[in-house]
Amino acid sequence: MAKIELRNISKKFKDDTVIPNLNLTIKDGSFTVLVGPSGCGKSTTLRMVAGLEQQSDGDIWIDDKCVNDTPPGLRDVAMVFQNYALYPTMTVRGNIEFGLKNRGVAKTDRNTLVTDISEIVGLAPYLDKKPQQLSGGQRQRVALARAMVKQPKVFILDEPLSNLDAKLRGQMRTELIQLHKRLGTTFVYVTHDQVEAMSMGDQIVVMNKGVIQQADSPMKLYHDPENLFTAEFIGTPAMNTMSMKDVRGLDVQANGYIASLGFRPEQALLNAGPEVRGHVIEGEIVTRESLGAEQIYQIRTGGGVFFVKTFLAPLATADRVKVTIPYEHLYYFGPGGERLRAGIEAGAKQLVQAGGI
Repeated sequence: MAKIELRNISKKFKDDTVIPNLNLTIKDGSFTVLVGPSGCGKSTTLRMVAGLEQQSDGDIWIDDKCVNDTPPGLRDVAMVFQNYALYPTMTVRGNIEFGLKNRGVAKTDRNTLVTDISEIVGLAPYLDKKPQQLSGGQRQRVALARAMVKQPKVFILDEPLSNLDAKLRGQMRTELIQLHKRLGTTFVYVTHDQVEAMSMGDQIVVMNKGVIQQADSPMKLYHDPENLFTAEFIGTPAMNTMSMKDVRGLDVQANGYIASLGFRPEQALLNAGPEVRGHVIEGEIVTRESLGAEQIYQIRTGGGVFFVKTFLAPLATADRVKVTIPYEHLYYFGPGGERLRAGIEAGAKQLVQAGGI
């Protein structure tokens, strides 16, 4: 196991600065997920940790050792790629033990390691098959087994499930979580899928344009976002936001200029009674998406189009509805997207709804 520290890391490709100044600590034994839109710098960060890319400035520490000048093969890091990178002419056994042969591990020790690891990942019946004879999930397990057999301090996984179908992705997510618990090794995982991030990581690092927006636990990110980018990126459907200039009847004192207001789709109530104290918006149901127990409505209002998620009996489209957001579930953001907290709830002098928008 190993702690990873990135200290004042920057990365430039010619005149293009991809990562300006990144500082991050990945705890020993954690399952840390780097998540963000395409081009945000998450894969570049991962490759710098693995030694496949050289940082332009700053220091990378693994297990309390600076590895700036340490080649990839000596960093005690195993990497699993999106495309698996299996050798098609080798059997499953050959792929798994290839690295061990290069390191001069004795045959008896190799056999023991391959047998143990293949049992863990469920590949024992397939050791004599070639990769082209395997399903996508089985190939992914071969790539994992090849990394595991090295017994590294750090596992690095770069969007390893993106080539799988939805059902298999869900299955492999569960298997990776169980594998991490069994091994207790530091996992660093990159994805653009926030559902993967929320379901797998115990620490999630949200990135945008090479800058860390927030690094926290999944529930902290969801319920207490630091900024508008994190609030809108985490959650399905995303947080609803509106400009404060479109808000009517909400008188709030804050510790800064409030530029926008937000609320989670599942925290809004449809046609709530007068006993619910909150901000009210009236609108018309445009679409309804039924997902079994869940109903997701798209509602057009004077302040824009919003999503509301409920677990109640479905309503018909074209219905006029009253959307109530309890005051305690409203989020406020400044002009730069920064979250405004202090003084908002305590300083609210008159939370009175005057007809909605």
